[in-house]
Amino acid sequence: MGVIETLGAALSYLLSHFDTFLGLLQEHLTLVLVSVALAIIVAVPLGIAATRNEHVKRMVLGIGNVAQTIPTLAIIALVFPLLGLGFLPSLVGLFAYALLPILTNTVTGLENVDESTVAAARGMGMTENQILRKIKLPLALPVIFAGIRTSAVLNVGTAYLAFFIGGGGLGVWVITGIYLFNTPQLLAGAIPGALLAISLDSLFALLERHLGSDTLQDQSVVTG
Repeated sequence: MGVIETLGAALSYLLSHFDTFLGLLQEHLTLVLVSVALAIIVAVPLGIAATRNEHVKRMVLGIGNVAQTIPTLAIIALVFPLLGLGFLPSLVGLFAYALLPILTNTVTGLENVDESTVAAARGMGMTENQILRKIKLPLALPVIFAGIRTSAVLNVGTAYLAFFIGGGGLGVWVITGIYLFNTPQLLAGAIPGALLAISLDSLFALLERHLGSDTLQDQSVVTG
């Protein structure tokens, strides 16, 4: 069977099981978005704290590195005895995997803000919290969002492994297709995942530009 015929068979499989596909896509998307959102909520404040205290920085980055170096399947194996099967253990594994890119990029972005800009803000009488909110975070935004986009794309792929502990998602089709040598079913789960990764990356890029444009005025007041 040629490439065109295989892709046609995959499309036919998807269309004939479209309701099931929508359910799996929703599960997959929920796993990715919730895990990345939780990682942002945890990693950005930790990154801010790390830039203000060297001891906290070493501890936070050390924990983040450990979480990232553990294979995803090992994380799933660790949380399974504690949380059982289903959505929650899958979410915990994806959350742990999403932390490090956001954490390290937050630290890097904040530490690379130009010191002369920060000094100018202090000269205007801004407090450290005002400098963080109006100067450092807006300037570090591209680097922080690079970490968020990396985590989102990685988790789209990693979420396929949720199948092994009953987390659902597109991995149901992909891994079942591998087991059964059913290439159309495999591709019907894999191709939408690739498109989802590209879409999420583009969505976060648009969000970054929107947030960046909203903060340009505050920056120009200090740097102008």
